[in-house]
Amino acid sequence: MRTYGQYCPIVRAVEVLGDRWTLLIVRDMLIGATRFNEIARGLPGLSRALLSRRLRQLHNDGLIERSADGYTLTEAGEQLRPIVFGLADWGARYAFGDPRPEELDPEVLMWWMHGQVDTSQVRKRSVIQVEVADRRRTFWLVLEPGEASVCNYDPGFDIDAVLKSDLRTLYQMWEGEIELNEGLRAGTISLTGTRTAIRALPGMLGFSPVAPLVRAARHS
Repeated sequence: MRTYGQYCPIVRAVEVLGDRWTLLIVRDMLIGATRFNEIARGLPGLSRALLSRRLRQLHNDGLIERSADGYTLTEAGEQLRPIVFGLADWGARYAFGDPRPEELDPEVLMWWMHGQVDTSQVRKRSVIQVEVADRRRTFWLVLEPGEASVCNYDPGFDIDAVLKSDLRTLYQMWEGEIELNEGLRAGTISLTGTRTAIRALPGMLGFSPVAPLVRAARHS
């Protein structure tokens, strides 16, 4: 391993965390990813071979350990939480702007969204159809008691609500740049369906874990 040749704790931390993709792997594990395929699906630009190598490095450095369900963060890994979200806070204030075209992937967004849906109040199956108008893509969020999944094909269940917008706007809603109700009022987001589903959706539809930081930066 190449080092910086300086005796300093900052240097040692950078040597552990400074490789490409490493902090994003830690980010995804901090918000709940535990299995290899879960991490890979949330980071489609990362090859599986390189993911294996980065996980091995994190294990060797004492930040993660293998478990029956895949991988878990050690205490040292968990202690990175304030650092990772501190970077998110700084990024929201000083480095965040409009999304670049190459940052907009509908499948990644839907994977992220399904992982943050609050199913604690779901008593029976509910299906949310998400239409990405400018990409001509449709996804289905299938919500069951205590579980959410995302489908790239029609699961064949009754649709309770339809959420429709362009991909850029959906990303901005997810990241906290705009509020769902703000988009509905502006007409950039459409939400139709049963009265019960429309009322429940804003409370169930999870947003990015960094959305509160983005909202705070936006209003500061």
